Amino acid sequence: MQKNMLITGGAGFIGSNFVKYMYNKYPDYKLIILDALTYAGSIENFPVNINENKDDRLVFWYGNVRNGELVDTLVSQSDVVVHFAAESHVTRSIYDNYIFFETDVIGTQIIANAVLKYKNQIERFIHISTSEVYGTAMEELMDENHPLMPMSPYAAAKAGADRLVYSYWATYEIPAVIIRPFNNYGPYQHLEKAIPRFITSCILGEPLRVHGDGSAARDYIFVEDVCRAIDMIIHDDIEKVKGEVFNVASGVHRTILSIARDVVKMMNKDESIITFVGERPGQVFRHTGDIKKIKRAFGWQPEVLWESGLEKTIKWYMDNRGWWEKQLWLRHVPIVLKNGQRVIH
Repeated sequence: MQKNMLITGGAGFIGSNFVKYMYNKYPDYKLIILDALTYAGSIENFPVNINENKDDRLVFWYGNVRNGELVDTLVSQSDVVVHFAAESHVTRSIYDNYIFFETDVIGTQIIANAVLKYKNQIERFIHISTSEVYGTAMEELMDENHPLMPMSPYAAAKAGADRLVYSYWATYEIPAVIIRPFNNYGPYQHLEKAIPRFITSCILGEPLRVHGDGSAARDYIFVEDVCRAIDMIIHDDIEKVKGEVFNVASGVHRTILSIARDVVKMMNKDESIITFVGERPGQVFRHTGDIKKIKRAFGWQPEVLWESGLEKTIKWYMDNRGWWEKQLWLRHVPIVLKNGQRVIH
């Protein structure tokens, strides 16, 4: 059965992987993509060349989620809304935080208002939150009831958007579902993120920069597994998912230093290229996702093992140098420390 699906932020990393996944799996679906094409998004990420696209299965709108009139028009044409659009880099939020609250909070409110206006036709509204809203883990596994203790402006903006969507469900009963993915990795990820930065540094013969002593730990999940989880949530019984929050994670944490070592080993480099820089302000020191809820609800669990996912990711960056070389100048971000000192991370 045909669905019209609005995907905000569909030219970004997770969004574009989700667009590809849905485009290939559901030939009867129409995908409407809204993206502002900031530095982290590109039309090159789409499964078709939009300049040569002859059918209406994929329609791209260049625009901002804060454009209420445009959002209203696109939501009115949709059955499902999947909201990825956000500023998403922790380090960049430390230096340039205003746009994070504009896009992540106000943009989400505009989307939610449009969903409310057309709630009689919208089957469900999937809000893509993040594990960063939790802050540092207070227990071994972080379930959906873990306190929200955001530790950076980015995390705070996403926590605001997360709770705003929940409030619209509680107040207006819009068909909202909140997904909190843990750290994603895979093809088409911007070089500002750790894994693509490590991989491309190895390709370029540069040192790998690790924050602090590298002991900060993250739960990494391959992006295809996240797309599969969103797909399940879109197509299951709405009564089972509306108003709910679901973690999407691997349930295993890895230190940043161990990840750097894995990349170096797989790329046949020497560990001496790993270097250490100052600790990042607002650092989260451990994230480990509890996935019992989503596993119980849908039978979902990760299918891509860490080693095979990392191998696929390394191969993609080695095969697509032309895609990422244009981003090299964006890898270094200026930040302001607590003492007012300005440094480059």
